Amino acid sequence: MKAIFKLGAAVAALLTAGAMATGAAAQFTPQKEDMPTTAQSMPQEYWAPKPTTATPYRAPNKAHWKLSEILASHRGKTDWTQPIIRNAEQEADYISLGVGKKTKARMYADDRVVWIVQDGAMRVTIEGMEPFVATKGFMVSVPFRHAYSMETVGDKPSLRFEVRQTGSIPLYPLTETPDPYPGRTYVRARGTPGPAVLTENPIAVDFFKQIASGNEPYNGKFVWDDHWTTNILRGKEQAMPPATNKGHFHVDWTEFWFVMEGRIGYLIEGVPYFEAEPGDIVTAAEGRWHRAANAPGAPMSTRIPFNPRPPILHNWEPAH
Repeated sequence: MKAIFKLGAAVAALLTAGAMATGAAAQFTPQKEDMPTTAQSMPQEYWAPKPTTATPYRAPNKAHWKLSEILASHRGKTDWTQPIIRNAEQEADYISLGVGKKTKARMYADDRVVWIVQDGAMRVTIEGMEPFVATKGFMVSVPFRHAYSMETVGDKPSLRFEVRQTGSIPLYPLTETPDPYPGRTYVRARGTPGPAVLTENPIAVDFFKQIASGNEPYNGKFVWDDHWTTNILRGKEQAMPPATNKGHFHVDWTEFWFVMEGRIGYLIEGVPYFEAEPGDIVTAAEGRWHRAANAPGAPMSTRIPFNPRPPILHNWEPAH
């Protein structure tokens, strides 16, 4: 897939520029092809178990989180967390970190953490790499068992959209005092095996410099492993599909998107058509028909989908 190698080259360029890693991480390997399937589509039609009643949105989940409304609800604050996504597989928050503030170093035992910088700037430190500064549009992925921290730099808070595996509990280096966690007592330990290979997926991509530097469409992976798939989907404006086009649904998983640029038009079962703007989060609950398209009037639009398993089955209506 050419797009994958384009992303690999972009990240390699970032590394070469000295903004990120040294040593093993500098030897970037383009991401692997899709997990093996026998064909682009199923060979025949089948019966798909769609929920009889649309899966409800339970707080904090909802079809459309508008960034403007989130910011308004936290006006006057510099340090805050807004829960956005909670489901059986993934959870996500918008997090603001005040000027000069720094997080404790932490890591996760068996899962990665991913975030997108929406505003401000942060110095990111990841074990095994040189620190780098991430600004608006940076996408960062920290593999399991690598301690990481971030510090807001500049004259305004940093704002990030952070996604984690549901139930992942942080571990801390001995240099930190762990934050209390309900039902757990932190004890001193040593572990095997060691941290994940840093080159399996990109660690960081500067979207607005590496992907959105022109008017070229783009479709490539950012994270791809057995528990995660996140693509970068960029394209030109499209004519609005007819209302009869319901899109597809997923049998087992909830899908959500971060809107990076432009405007994305959504039609989700039970929700009137709407358009989402940069920084907005949109969720299609498990089993609901949904479609997403680059909205008319925006020259280029980009959405970043988050799914818990690759390659997820898309169930479409039969062709007529």
